[in-house]
Amino acid sequence: MGYKTIMVNYNPETVSTDYDMCDRLYFDEISFEVVMDIYELENPEGVILSMGGQLPNNMAMALHRQQCRVLGTSPEAIDSAENRFKFSRLLDTIGISQPQWRELSDLESARQFCQTVGYPCVVRPSYVLSGAAMNVAYTDGDLERFLSSAAAVSKEHPVVISKFIQEAKEIDVDAVACDGVVEAIAISEHVENAGVHSGDATLVTPPQDITTKTLERIKAIVHAVGQELQVTGPFNLQLIAKDDQLKVIECNVRVSRSFPFVSKTLGVDLVALATRVIMGEKVEPVGLMTGSGVVGVKVPQFSFSRLAGADVVLGVEMTSTGEVAGFGESRCEAYLKAMLSTGFKIPKKNILLTIGSYKNKSELLPTVRLLESLGYSLYASLGTADFYTEHGVKVTAVDWHFEEAVDGECPPQRSILEQLAENHFELVINLSMRGAGGRRLSSFVTKGYRTRRLAADFSVPLIIDIKCTKLFVEALGQIGPAPPLKVHVDCMTSQKLVRLP
Repeated sequence: MGYKTIMVNYNPETVSTDYDMCDRLYFDEISFEVVMDIYELENPEGVILSMGGQLPNNMAMALHRQQCRVLGTSPEAIDSAENRFKFSRLLDTIGISQPQWRELSDLESARQFCQTVGYPCVVRPSYVLSGAAMNVAYTDGDLERFLSSAAAVSKEHPVVISKFIQEAKEIDVDAVACDGVVEAIAISEHVENAGVHSGDATLVTPPQDITTKTLERIKAIVHAVGQELQVTGPFNLQLIAKDDQLKVIECNVRVSRSFPFVSKTLGVDLVALATRVIMGEKVEPVGLMTGSGVVGVKVPQFSFSRLAGADVVLGVEMTSTGEVAGFGESRCEAYLKAMLSTGFKIPKKNILLTIGSYKNKSELLPTVRLLESLGYSLYASLGTADFYTEHGVKVTAVDWHFEEAVDGECPPQRSILEQLAENHFELVINLSMRGAGGRRLSSFVTKGYRTRRLAADFSVPLIIDIKCTKLFVEALGQIGPAPPLKVHVDCMTSQKLVRLP
């Protein structure tokens, strides 16, 4: 494009790849003071904030007040999206559906709102990274505790309380717009139910379970929001779908962590497209959802084995430390490849099931039967074993025995603790009583917590989400333990052959 670029980066891990991607690199913190010092020294044409994650967006208004030229979407529009109260009001103004919400004014009004709409409700601070201090409250006690932490994190910006919609599908949309006109849209669906942070969620693109009619409705919503915010550059919209209704829950006017994933899967460099738009170049609309013949699945990489005592649960606050993508001709093939790439070991024989609720046990029954038909030896905690035995599945019951036996009595068989320590189980499927979304102090004394924690400590593969369990077992049934190499999918190259005249 003919421009010289200056990059500010404070991450030593990525500086090694950044140094030759720009004309000048500043290895310094991303803060208002540092950016202003560089801006005054270099005197550039402007600053692009939308490629650096949450921190640059947080300083948009401060830079604007100092007459710093922000390229792309205006600082006022960035603030309208990042400020939870302003964005919720904007959605109401243009008639876009969203979960019932209220801005926090005091604890009593917050409690009345939650009691009116019904628990659970989600506490959502503004201008935060990775869902910091975002929590799902199930009781008045939860609400009071979570509001205190949210107010501490988001002191200068409003905290919004919204109705938390359970058992809904979450949808991520990455888009590029020019003066509010959307030029490219990439849609991904979450495997887990809504309530799992998108950084911790398993994403699939192109979506496999969303109808054409729903896709068109999603596109209409994206166009409306992009037009109202007058977006120029990249933005990310998050929606939930339930009972044939779509509701918007969040908008980030910047590149999201899923931009590289959808770009790679769909074969279009959305970051390059967004950069051209930001610099004022005219671009042609790109139809991304017509299908590239490849399905991509992004899975999270966790480090719970290095975090002693931390509960291995999914929620609205991000806990993963990395991501891996897999590609295949089907969702199952791509998912299995992605899981293997995280270091996940496919079980050969023994699987432990501890399923917390009757509803989850019932929903998982066909999956457990499939595991049995694949030749696995199934073990389960007492309640789980009773349920599946009654439904004709051969399951060996195993007691917990986390505590020492009373009066020196020896347990009649090896406990879950002992068999985990001996690596007898090659996979643990542990589904807690409460679904994804929130963490509670009481969870740290449950047998489910101890099982999850021991699995992480003894490096036993662990699955803690019911939708991921179903997809994993389906993939084992369709693909087997080792996906075959497919040259046209697995051997990708960035080189192009140009035939000269």
